[in-house]
Amino acid sequence: MTNRARRRATALATAAAAVLVAAFLPATTASAALDPDDFVMGGDLGMIHEVETRGGTFSRGGVVGDPIDIMGDAGMNLARLRLWVDPYTAAGEPYGGGTNDLATTIATAQRAKAAGMDVLLDFHLSDWWADPGTQTVPKAWRGLSYPQLVSTVRAYTEDVIDAMRAAGVVPDMVQMGNEIPGGILWDHGRVGNGVSDFTQLAGLLKAGIAGVDAALRAGEDIEVVLHLDHGGDNALYRWWFDAITAQGVPFDIIGLSYYPFWHGTMGQLAVNLNDISARYAKDVLIVETAYGWTLGDADGLGNSFYTAEAATGGYPPTVAGQTAFLRDLRDIVRAVPDGRGRGLIWWEPGWLPVPGANWGTEAGKIDNDDPGVLSNPWDNQTLFDWSGAALPTLDVFGEASPPNLVVNGGFEQDGYTNDPTGWGVWSPGGAHANAVFTQDPAVVGALKLTFWKSTPYTASVYQTLSGLPSGLYRVSAWTLNSGGQTSAYLYAKNSGVPERQAALPVSPNDWKRVSLDVPVMNGTLELGFYTQAAGGTWLNIDDVRVERIG
Repeated sequence: MTNRARRRATALATAAAAVLVAAFLPATTASAALDPDDFVMGGDLGMIHEVETRGGTFSRGGVVGDPIDIMGDAGMNLARLRLWVDPYTAAGEPYGGGTNDLATTIATAQRAKAAGMDVLLDFHLSDWWADPGTQTVPKAWRGLSYPQLVSTVRAYTEDVIDAMRAAGVVPDMVQMGNEIPGGILWDHGRVGNGVSDFTQLAGLLKAGIAGVDAALRAGEDIEVVLHLDHGGDNALYRWWFDAITAQGVPFDIIGLSYYPFWHGTMGQLAVNLNDISARYAKDVLIVETAYGWTLGDADGLGNSFYTAEAATGGYPPTVAGQTAFLRDLRDIVRAVPDGRGRGLIWWEPGWLPVPGANWGTEAGKIDNDDPGVLSNPWDNQTLFDWSGAALPTLDVFGEASPPNLVVNGGFEQDGYTNDPTGWGVWSPGGAHANAVFTQDPAVVGALKLTFWKSTPYTASVYQTLSGLPSGLYRVSAWTLNSGGQTSAYLYAKNSGVPERQAALPVSPNDWKRVSLDVPVMNGTLELGFYTQAAGGTWLNIDDVRVERIG
């Protein structure tokens, strides 16, 4: 299979200084510019058919319409569609959860293509839900030996692609397995929990990918995604992809699930994205994400997102909080070096709480799996309200990221320096006299800025922007903070309104984002970071942004 040609640039640098440390290599190059049409802003649409069949309707701006057209018109450019081998009992009873057989998947893919979307086909390689806790062999494949299963998987994936071609919907990407840190088709392809031999898992993955390749015709190209959960867990990704690459499994994209209430902070996600994209020279794609727009529960039967998840996730459980989460996640993926951040996919944006459109049916009980859950646990993480009206969050899919007005906001331009391009340094007593290298990863790119001195110090870095149109601007940055300072804050001033400040949270091990919304009335804005600190304390700063938001 041919990988799609993509522009690349190599970020090489990191260096250090005391007031400022751009950490650990001596030179740098800027990341490749992203083609906006190449950045995925997608949605998982596996429940759409079932929701509509059971009476769900959708609208945007008061106009009722086809939900896939509504999402496509809003800027959604890819549909992720899960495929189950045979989601029915022997008597023909559907398992629910979308009952995503091949016919349903093809029909939804045709609608998505007609709406201008690409298609990512998610081979679950199971009759029903496959995830880290459940990788059940399809009914028809049970009793097969391992060699027979390998042959069956290869033939199956080739047949599926052939059928989709016949229907005019060859997918643009395929996932071989869904959330597979523990492998696929248990126990034949199981890894983890004491199983460190990836040979059989690799054989099954290679077979599925070979089937896709065998189905390709001249001029066709399907990118292959391998997908794990826990997007903030760098150790998991290194363990799994080190082993799978050692086995020679061919793939193009590392897929991640990232729900901030389950999978770590955004800082941990950013560090992982940067590391694995460089370590394996692969693009990275968030293939599942979502966040709640309310704590309400439409069917009264419980939701996956409630008070604990909102507290852990860090964004208010409101439409505005959901929107802010989506924008921040988009910006993190866009910032992955060398243009390797491919985008994100919202999981089940249209799973409305209509009666019967549930996680599953009682018929969904397969062998030792749990019975079907007769509820909708996702009704407060959709991109539509419970009546089917599009939420403002949906508009983010079509909006361009506002330009970052800060010069050298990632501290990537100079390597080791006490005088970073674009920034002024104020440090009575010479806080930067004792420069040190640090090996901590930056949150974006390779470099960062650090305040440090072995004795007590006061220091600030700052930048003044001018010629700004009047309006509301957001000043933001990512920080790591040892604590121990008398004060440490982000500030914005000289914009025609009183100075505004945001304290920098103490967080020595996990990057945290801090921001200020500041009206600019006179065309200028000074932003900066100030600290008054005890000796030996430190503060790291990265990805400083000023964006006009209104």
